[in-house]
Amino acid sequence: MRFALCMAVVVLAGCAASPPSAGPAGAEHRAALANPSYALGNLKPADAQAYRDELMFQRATQLYLWALPTLNMYGMKEGSEAQFGKGYHVLPIHKDRLNAKTLITTPNSDVIYALGFVDLKDTGPLVIEVPPGLQGILDDFRQRPLKSVGTIDGKEWAGDVGLGGPDKGKGGKYLVLPPDFKGEIPKDDGYYVYQSRTYGVFVFWRGFFQDPKKLEEPVRVMEGTRIYPLGQKDAAKTMQFPNASGVPVNMLYPHDFSAFEMLDRYIQHEHVDDADFEYRGMAQALGIEKGKPFQPDERTKRILDQAAKTAWAMGHVMNATSPRYYADRQYVQGLPPTSAEFKYDSYTALDRRGAFFTLAYSASPLMFLDLPDIGSKYPTAFVDADGEPFDGSKAYKLHLPAGIPAKLFWSVTLYDPLLGVGLDNGQPFPSLNQMDKPATNADGSVDIYFGPASPGPGKNWIATVADKGFFVNIRLYAPTKPFFDQTWKPDDVVKVK
Repeated sequence: MRFALCMAVVVLAGCAASPPSAGPAGAEHRAALANPSYALGNLKPADAQAYRDELMFQRATQLYLWALPTLNMYGMKEGSEAQFGKGYHVLPIHKDRLNAKTLITTPNSDVIYALGFVDLKDTGPLVIEVPPGLQGILDDFRQRPLKSVGTIDGKEWAGDVGLGGPDKGKGGKYLVLPPDFKGEIPKDDGYYVYQSRTYGVFVFWRGFFQDPKKLEEPVRVMEGTRIYPLGQKDAAKTMQFPNASGVPVNMLYPHDFSAFEMLDRYIQHEHVDDADFEYRGMAQALGIEKGKPFQPDERTKRILDQAAKTAWAMGHVMNATSPRYYADRQYVQGLPPTSAEFKYDSYTALDRRGAFFTLAYSASPLMFLDLPDIGSKYPTAFVDADGEPFDGSKAYKLHLPAGIPAKLFWSVTLYDPLLGVGLDNGQPFPSLNQMDKPATNADGSVDIYFGPASPGPGKNWIATVADKGFFVNIRLYAPTKPFFDQTWKPDDVVKVK
C-alpha cells in the first residue's frame, strides 16, 4: 500500500523532503491518512508505526506553534545572557539605538531599548524601582502582561509601567510576585503589586528621543532603574547597564530540533500552570516532561526536526494571511483589537498569536487599544501594490500623504521576511523616522524609496539587499483620529519603473 511506503512527505525517512501541497501530493497524503487498510480490525504493523510517526509529527508541529511566545522569549533571554551576563541586576541598554547587528525579531531602531530577564524562582519577589519618565512593559515568559494583584486606584492593570502604568510616569516601586507566592504582601511601602504566571519575567523599557544625535536623556532615565529581591535593597548586587548597541548577538529562537531542547529547558525550570496542562501533555508524549530527562532517539529527533521546520513555515503563512487594515490596501494588522493575550469573547486567536510571535515579540495592552492619541499601530506590508513579494534587487516607492497621524512620531522600517530581523543593508539603521527630518514634498507628504541604489540626492532612501527580500513596517506612535476613521491611509508600495 502506498500509504505504508510514504506515509507523510515530511515525516518518514526515504520520502521526498518537499513541503505538502494543496495539489495531488497533499491530497494523496491526506487520502492515505483517511483511508487505512485494516485486517481483522487492526492496522498492519508497518502502517501502525507510520500512524505513530504521523501522530508525533502533528503533535510536535502544534506544540511548536503553541510554544512560539516562549521560544521567542527564551531565544532573547539565552542570547542576551550569553553575551551580557545573567541576573536581576543586568539590564542591557541599546544606548546608541539598535541596529541590524542585533538579531532579534522586528526590533525598533527608532527608540532606545532596554531588555532584561529576571528569574523569580531564583530570587523570590522582586522590587523594580521605576524612575520618573520611563515607559515600559513587564511580560511573563509566555509573553503575557503581568497583572496587578487586585486593583490599583480602582483599576486592574496589566503589564504597563511608567507613563502607561499606574505610576503615570512619576516613577514608583513595583513589587513583582512569583506565580506560587504564598506570603504576606507588604502593605505599607507604597508598592504597585503585579504577579507573574511564570518565574521568568521580561523587563522591557522603551525610551523616546527628539533628536537622533541626543540620546543621553532616555538612557539616563533607564539607568535610574533599580531591581533587587524584596527586603534586600542594601545587600543587592550593583546594577549593570551594558551598552548593547552594535554588539553582534543572536537573540533568535531555533527553527529545528533544538527548539524542543529549548522547550525542555523551559518546562524543567518553570512553574506548572493549570492552563498549560493540555500542551504539557503534548510535550510529554514527545518525551518532554518536568522532572525527567529528555532523551529522544534518532528517529524521534528526525521527526521533531521536520515538525519544527514545518511549524515555522506555517507561522509565516499565518503572517501573510492576517486581516488587512484597509479594504483597498495590502497592509496587514498583526495585532487583534482585543487583548494582549489574543483573546476574543469565547476563544484565543491561535493563528494571529502564532503569526505575531513568528516575527515579533512583546505584547503590551497599549498596543491593542483602538483609541486616538494612545498606544501605537503597525501597518505592515509583505507585498507590493501588485500583490508581489518585495525583491531587494528592484526599486520601490512608498508615498505617505500629508498629515501623518502620529502624535508622538512615525517611522518606516525594513525587515528580513524570513527571520524578522532588521534588514542588514549597510546603512546605520534600516529605517527612517520623523526625527530624521526626512525630505517633504510641497504638500506636506513624504516619499520614501526602497532599492539597492540611491534614488538620487535629496530623496529619502532605505537601502535593500539585492539577493534578499524584505517587508515594510510603518509605526505610528499615539495614532490620531485620521488613522482610525481612515481619512488618512498610506499608499501601497509601488515598483519604480
